[in-house]
Amino acid sequence: MGAFLLFVCVLAPFLLVCAVRGRRRQAGSSEAAACGLPLPPGSMGWPYVGETFQLYSSKNPNVFFNKKRNKYGPIFKTHILGCPCVMVSSPEAARFVLVTQAHLFKPTFPASKERMLGPQAIFFQQGDYHAHLRRIVSRAFSPESIRASVPAIEAIALRSLHSWDGQFVNTFQEMKTYALNVALLSIFGEEEMRYIEELKQCYLTLEKGYNSMPVNLPGTLFHKAMKARKRLGAIVAHIISARRERQRGNDLLGSFVDGREALTDAQIADNVIGVIFAARDTTASVLTWMVKFLGDHPAVLKAVTEEQLQIAKEKEASGEPLSWADTRRMKMTSRVIQETMRVASILSFTFREAVEDVEYQGYLIPKGWKVLPLFRNIHHNPDHFPCPEKFDPSRFEVSITNPLFRVFVPFPPFPFPVRPTS
Repeated sequence: MGAFLLFVCVLAPFLLVCAVRGRRRQAGSSEAAACGLPLPPGSMGWPYVGETFQLYSSKNPNVFFNKKRNKYGPIFKTHILGCPCVMVSSPEAARFVLVTQAHLFKPTFPASKERMLGPQAIFFQQGDYHAHLRRIVSRAFSPESIRASVPAIEAIALRSLHSWDGQFVNTFQEMKTYALNVALLSIFGEEEMRYIEELKQCYLTLEKGYNSMPVNLPGTLFHKAMKARKRLGAIVAHIISARRERQRGNDLLGSFVDGREALTDAQIADNVIGVIFAARDTTASVLTWMVKFLGDHPAVLKAVTEEQLQIAKEKEASGEPLSWADTRRMKMTSRVIQETMRVASILSFTFREAVEDVEYQGYLIPKGWKVLPLFRNIHHNPDHFPCPEKFDPSRFEVSITNPLFRVFVPFPPFPFPVRPTS
């Protein structure tokens, strides 16, 4: 009986939300008829549940999206997870949603995610506040700012490599540890190292509960995650207080506490925790896939190894640590990273929501509808990338004027704009 009641308590709100959103879907169709613009082609599936079952019955959601794209073209409508959606799978449409007309679409996440990361984090914002935060983050991670951190990042990499000697390692877990260490260095600098271990433990607890059912009861992963989030916020607040007194630092935290930015401690804490979250898994996933692809392609591995050994030999002879200038010489390595991001497409899609009725290519995207740019479909379109499943770093050998670089969108335009290596 208890299990049945729990099932009802969980299912009833979901059905209610689906019913409400089903009415909104009908309203969206009425608005389209009223303004004379058609909705994008596609199907909305069953009442209330839409095509959610079809999405999840596919072993890979990309199979579902590819089938839709092949049938309806690069922009189509569907209804999944209780939401009417417009999917876009062309680079032009992705830039329209994420860059050129980004003010018409707001990031959207479940409320539980906002509570966990912090409601004032950049991911949940738009407008002037979002632009202000993005400017601060972009400045903190600009080449000029990163330049001085290269030797410290090299030291983290060397410590990681030495810790693996003679052991079997879980590549993804080790890359997550490495990415987290680099993220913490980039955010807090080397002066706050005494807090690092506790920050890590709180973050790892938070991460475990991120995708759990949002039931805040003692013993649940979500409850443990929220407790860790509270402690994480307290640690960051303590660091912020100390940093405000010193008023120095070229790291991300230093940029946030700059008196000219007029950010509150709560705003800074939410964004610091959000950047840690954004930096870790995506970076670790790219590095793990890169190891896999290099293992699968001995000739590419040989070329990358030769490039790295040449630079290492020069560094050993001079006795100097790795520098920013050295990283700019890693042409083959850079191409491998770019091709890894294209083939793996770590983020298959991202969610946005139309804040008003939007016209795109003669179609109406109604206010309140979700819009999903499908990055993997863009990167695996044979019109742009012949033999798209093939791992071929030579695609990125050409100059930065090559149109490939307008097609290549591995991540949404936060926190960093994607630039080809020059």
